[in-house]
Amino acid sequence: MTSILQALSRWALPVLLLGITTLGLSKKVPIYESFVDGAKEGWQTALRVLPYLVGMLVAIAVFRQSGALDQLISLISPLTNWLGFPHEVLPLALMRPISGSGALAILSQILDTFGADSFIGRLAATVMGSSETTLYVLTVYAGSIGLKRTRHTLATSLIADLAGALAALYVVLHYFA
Repeated sequence: MTSILQALSRWALPVLLLGITTLGLSKKVPIYESFVDGAKEGWQTALRVLPYLVGMLVAIAVFRQSGALDQLISLISPLTNWLGFPHEVLPLALMRPISGSGALAILSQILDTFGADSFIGRLAATVMGSSETTLYVLTVYAGSIGLKRTRHTLATSLIADLAGALAALYVVLHYFA
């Protein structure tokens, strides 16, 4: 079964690209021109998003380097300790909505320190998979379409990230502990 899945994985993308090209040719779509038009549109989107992205990256750096992340962790640690959420995973849970690369670096550090099969390692991996880089996604998507009012979107997304972290704790406690 594993070899079949590996073969499918290896051929999935080439078959998909060939299938799209074949379908386009059968419908007489100018494939290369359509690709170039899409690339131009992608470039314009990237240029519109760039200022928002730079601003977000600067804000993330300030948040981490100023010590605000550490202060926030010590502020909420009593509540999370009461819930059984280890303080070692808090930096990941707080960084994940802000920065995917920052969260990945924290996850890597947690896995190196505690191991992938430890409670903390499993919880960290599950938190990583059950949450989203909310502020990055809102910055890129809202910036690309020029959306200015995102007040409910941000609150709802952050609540969903909190729910993901709590669900990760529940799953790891009940299925791996």
